[in-house]
Amino acid sequence: MTERKPGVIRRFFGGIWAALNFTRRLVLNALFFLILLIFVLALFAPSPVVHPRTALVLDPKGEIVEQYKSDPGSRALSRMVGEKGSEVQLRDLLRVIEKATHDPNIERIVLMPDEIRGAGIATLTEIGTALERFRSSGKEVIAVSDGMNQMQYFLATYADQILLHPDGAILLTGFGSYRNYYKDLLDKLAVKVHLFRVGEYKSAAEPYVMNHASPEAREADLFWLGGLWENWLAEVGSRRKLAPRAIQNGIELLPETIKDADGDLARIALTANLVDRLATRDEARQILIEKGERDEAIHSFRQVSWRDYDAMNVRDAFAELRPAVAVVVAEGDIFNGEQAPGTVGGESTANLLRRAREDDKVKAVVLRVNSPGGEAFASEQIRREVELIKAAGKPMVVSMGDVAASGGYWISMNADEIYAQAGTITGSIGIYGLFVSVPETLEKIGVHTDGVGTTPFAGAYDPRLPLDPAVGTVIQAVLEKGYRDFISRVAAARGKETEAIEEVARGRVWIGRQALERGLVDKLGGLDAAISAAAERANLGSHWTTRYIEKPMSAFESFLMDVAGSSGARALAQISALRPEASFLAEAADLQRPLRLLRGAASGKPTIYAYCFCEVR
Repeated sequence: MTERKPGVIRRFFGGIWAALNFTRRLVLNALFFLILLIFVLALFAPSPVVHPRTALVLDPKGEIVEQYKSDPGSRALSRMVGEKGSEVQLRDLLRVIEKATHDPNIERIVLMPDEIRGAGIATLTEIGTALERFRSSGKEVIAVSDGMNQMQYFLATYADQILLHPDGAILLTGFGSYRNYYKDLLDKLAVKVHLFRVGEYKSAAEPYVMNHASPEAREADLFWLGGLWENWLAEVGSRRKLAPRAIQNGIELLPETIKDADGDLARIALTANLVDRLATRDEARQILIEKGERDEAIHSFRQVSWRDYDAMNVRDAFAELRPAVAVVVAEGDIFNGEQAPGTVGGESTANLLRRAREDDKVKAVVLRVNSPGGEAFASEQIRREVELIKAAGKPMVVSMGDVAASGGYWISMNADEIYAQAGTITGSIGIYGLFVSVPETLEKIGVHTDGVGTTPFAGAYDPRLPLDPAVGTVIQAVLEKGYRDFISRVAAARGKETEAIEEVARGRVWIGRQALERGLVDKLGGLDAAISAAAERANLGSHWTTRYIEKPMSAFESFLMDVAGSSGARALAQISALRPEASFLAEAADLQRPLRLLRGAASGKPTIYAYCFCEVR
């Protein structure tokens, strides 16, 4: 009796299953082999040793963030294959510089800022202040660059000496804030956008109802941008011993100057004293060898990368037993509910603050805010937790990063003390709401909406129907109540009259120095100053520690991060064949950011936003 062969369909799906099974085994075996290889390399790869007269190479690559947005597994895998990271935590850089300040084997820092992106003036000031402390210990900082934009250059000016490649350039342009406006586009699509706001300077949603900035928006933006630029000129001028007007003239007269220099931007930078010396990479290497010691193994100056140096940290076994100042990070847009790190969640961030409040070892709390705002309800949830920490008798200090505006200010206002950098963007105390209706858009594609309701408000918030003016009245009244609440809470928190806060509110944006003059913040200073102030308020003396309160990593994630930080993983990262090629993804940020804000909107549920589109470019 002959055995019957399986049918075509069965063989087809059987083949697919076999292929998937083979792929699964292949991937698992490859992962196992990779981890095994790391362990083998770890047995033979020498651990980095810091010898005397070593230079610490500080070359952060990517966006400098308060908190990683990517998950630990992705970060670990990137490190294991030698891929350049897209994020660097500010706290890691500050910790490394602080450690090097007190390490007698570290003679200097070689700062390479060319690949820093996404860092504002406040963040760069934090790093620069740490570099100043390093220099005050008798050590030097040398900046080496192939070319910098004005933000990277701002950080480089904290160095004792700046070396620029002869084919490089320092591109100084001044600050600007530009947005796309969509009214004509929306009109063509027959989309009706109804803007409700309180505060004539609250311009975040103007692009949906106008084709240009309002006079109020221009006035307010020019004021805070002008203040930020004055601050940039004053600080850079002071460190480079240049008059701010001379730097400004250098930008304005560039068309004439560049002709005289035959298009040589590096020579212009040297002549203007923006840099100290022109040097190719090999020339810079030789300069650093002469300043320090030669490492024959790598044919360069004796050095250690900041990542390797940070991995040498010895964990303090008694840190958990000491009284602590807890730091909770609120970075990114504010949304309702639970949110992943890198985004502020009304519930998730409030829960972190609650953990700090209920932890007996935590004696004071610092909320590190780097947020342009978002949903008002979520902001209020977080503000309430700040209030409860104070009620529990624990000092509560806010440290503002690059931006703490609108909802970002909302969650900050009740702190015992608010610290901001001179270049922090804050304020924007105002509220707006958008209602989008698309009946004419649907008609263009042959869709018509009809029906009945039991009251005039049945279906009133349905975007398929035209907006009833009575509904607009309700929405505006809700927003005005929200604004009154915002103003009165700021007044109560800051110990001022409501009228005084109204004068500096109305949606206006301020930089930290301007906010200090108007009583919206208490002191100018960075994260370290805020942490020290919290410890002093709690009378902790000298025996205390700083602890970040964050969502804990799983056991497997901790394992991956430990493996990624091993000497074997570092050795593996040097195998160039395993490094993936870089990929680039174009991002239409102007459209994506407001669309992300709307992801929490739900039908029949009003959502009020306290948000600031206050970017510097």
